[in-house]
Amino acid sequence: MATKQGMCRNCGSLVMFDDRDDLCECVFCNCVFPSEEAAAILANPEGYEFKNEKFEKQEGAKHYYSNPVMPDLVEKAVNRDKVSKQQQVDSLKLKASEFEISPNDVKAPKKLVIGMIVGLVVLVGIIVAIALPLFFSRKSLNEAIKADIDSIFDVQAPGSQDENPEFNYKQVNVYGLSCQYVKLGLSDGVTDEQARAFYSNYSKLRADKRGEDSGNVEMYIYTPDTIFFINEDGLTKDVQEPVEIIETTEESK
Repeated sequence: MATKQGMCRNCGSLVMFDDRDDLCECVFCNCVFPSEEAAAILANPEGYEFKNEKFEKQEGAKHYYSNPVMPDLVEKAVNRDKVSKQQQVDSLKLKASEFEISPNDVKAPKKLVIGMIVGLVVLVGIIVAIALPLFFSRKSLNEAIKADIDSIFDVQAPGSQDENPEFNYKQVNVYGLSCQYVKLGLSDGVTDEQARAFYSNYSKLRADKRGEDSGNVEMYIYTPDTIFFINEDGLTKDVQEPVEIIETTEESK
């Protein structure tokens, strides 16, 4: 036989019970419940909700609490709880220390604030000074290339006497910081040689308008049954099921 400890599931008080009893009883609220539950609550009381219901003590019924080996254990637990609650009340009454510094007491010097503002304005000015010329340079280059973009389609397959390919329509999208990316949408199919010629012609046109040849152009060519990708490393293509390309009235970018 051994005396075990638990916690009342109703009021949260310390419960003493015999390890042979399946039930235990709280001497404070008279709640009777399983001994295992009392031990489990004592082991982990966090998050447990104590209902504090009222139970009448039943005269003549068996009582499941036992006398502890240390009779003053319950009294100490009650006193400890009272002290803890009093400390919490006292902490709420504490006055703020006159030496305590709050965020409102910390103010940046006026010169520092002005310096930060001036630095921010200068930083924004530098960014604008760098970004605007790049923007207008790219815009100017884009417009110059688009003005002569039809010249890239002046292509004739090697060894052929056929005229340059004509399309019902063609769409061109030139983008990138230095107009190094271009996408072509064509109404008819083209050969590998013609695709390479489009790429070569665009690279020359871009180099002429920029005044230099960087050699980093990438081109996509979309036709009803093939997608070509060409860069300085060569040509690759993806053959797909034929699709109908519908002409739109939207202005080519």
